[in-house]
Amino acid sequence: MNFLFVCGGTAGHINPALAVASEIRRVLPDSRILFVGAGKELEKRLIPRAGFHLVNIRMSGLKRGFSPEELVYNVNTVRNLSTAGIKAEKLIRRFSPDAVIGTGGYICYPVMRKAAQLGIPTIVHESNAVPGLTTKLLSAYVDKVLISFPGLEDLYRRPDRVVFTGTPVRGGFETVPGEADAQKEREKPLVVSFWGSLGAEHMNELMTGFMKLNAERRLFDHIHAAGRSGGAAVMKNRLKQLLSSEELPECLEIREYIDDMQSVMASADLVMCRAGGSTLAEITVLGKPALLFPSPYVTNNQQLENAKQIQKAGGAIMIRENDCTVESLFELVSSLLGSPDKLKEMSQAQRSIGAPNATGDIVALILNGVPGNP
Repeated sequence: MNFLFVCGGTAGHINPALAVASEIRRVLPDSRILFVGAGKELEKRLIPRAGFHLVNIRMSGLKRGFSPEELVYNVNTVRNLSTAGIKAEKLIRRFSPDAVIGTGGYICYPVMRKAAQLGIPTIVHESNAVPGLTTKLLSAYVDKVLISFPGLEDLYRRPDRVVFTGTPVRGGFETVPGEADAQKEREKPLVVSFWGSLGAEHMNELMTGFMKLNAERRLFDHIHAAGRSGGAAVMKNRLKQLLSSEELPECLEIREYIDDMQSVMASADLVMCRAGGSTLAEITVLGKPALLFPSPYVTNNQQLENAKQIQKAGGAIMIRENDCTVESLFELVSSLLGSPDKLKEMSQAQRSIGAPNATGDIVALILNGVPGNP
């Protein structure tokens, strides 16, 4: 059987697709799997590294302003859309997929729209509480829309085709070994913070002051990922200046990126992060109490709506960037870490809304939708 995956742009789109594709490869080792992306750097790095073949079709998004530059950009997007549709049809006819699965990004629209027109089973997954433009447009044509939060079916054009599955997580998050042992071995609680692969300058500045307070009081261990845009070196140098020290204390660790996120997050007592769909899927599966800082730069306030869903369930506290100070954040974290019953309650709430079986459930839906599949 042949499966075509379409995703683009961000890890939040790519990682769920990789999780589902890897499970299909496990269940059907003789299947052929092909990924289509829009030529972004993250696609070119993550997808081949996972062992899948990737082809790119040029596609861009839409700007929402009316400046001359934005209007020119949108005209080029319309041209790209037309060209992408032609290339998508050639690719689909050549690869002959039994199903096409999309997980977000503008490239999904021309490929999945063409697949639906050709009568090929199509499934699109939305990891955010608020559907993106691509998902919203495709929901009128695809066979199934898979969503990550229950009770939001009416946000789509065909609610009868919407299925709650949760968001697939990267391999290892469902069964991380040694979580309890790792927590018992530490003398102090562990806080883990990160703002995405590239980081966030303002939040890194906030974390610098936050880590300075902890260096002075030594209340907990803290691992922070500053992002691959050079923020780690800047933070380290600034902290050393603030502490008048050539070395950081052992309770503080600053990395560019947390490669072993599964084990690090499993050991954490509290997580501070953005509110992207994939990240939330991971912390809910692991049952990690969290402080969520929705990115204010995401279209349609998607992360804000995601965070509201988790906060409503009781698994996290949502904090807006502009409402947060170093002192107030340190006081809140210290208070939570000093309240094990509260952390346990938040952990149970997270697990109650997690979807550890999302990957398997989605693969079952895909295979059940393929005509003639036993």
